[in-house]
Amino acid sequence: MFDSRNRYLLGADLGLDRVFVYKFDPSTGSLGASDQSSVQLAPGAGPRHVAFHPTLPLAFSINELSSTITSLSWDAAKGRLAAAGSVSSLPAGFSGENSTAEIAVHPNGRFLYGSNRGDDSIAIFRIDAAKGTLTSAGRVPTQGKTPRGFGVDPSGRFLVAGNQNSGTLVIFRIDQATGGLTPVGTPIEVPSPVSVVFAKR
Repeated sequence: MFDSRNRYLLGADLGLDRVFVYKFDPSTGSLGASDQSSVQLAPGAGPRHVAFHPTLPLAFSINELSSTITSLSWDAAKGRLAAAGSVSSLPAGFSGENSTAEIAVHPNGRFLYGSNRGDDSIAIFRIDAAKGTLTSAGRVPTQGKTPRGFGVDPSGRFLVAGNQNSGTLVIFRIDQATGGLTPVGTPIEVPSPVSVVFAKR
């Protein structure tokens, strides 16, 4: 994931439980170590993907092995991350197997979404603009199995979830006040979807 200034590239390393920061030279496409090249997450967390907040100096890591999301403070001048607390992506009392996959911050910066494979849901969080902390705003079933990837459209009106093991795409309308998700239409059959990306036309 590139930062908004296109100066740094963040890479999540599941095996080392670290998020690495690389300097990026857009003229050559080359990468180099930043002043502080990585941030250590909790042992066994397994960071999978990272998302930046659109306006605040924050980033978030979704951690595949621990089913958590870690808030990260971001120093854009120095290319430096610092861990600032984690929350579970699962409901209280969940006892089955689960791993997380995709993460996205809503364009309005108020909500964050993460996918659970096992619970088969999209977890919804409110973002505290003052503290950068996350508060659960519920979970919505993806109407399929293994939601490995999803995407939020650039307008922030819809989220499209890809259920890998049931071969469907499901469209959800996003409530702009609460971040809640409501399914619309019927699931679309797509063989083993693993990622959803919106492209400008």
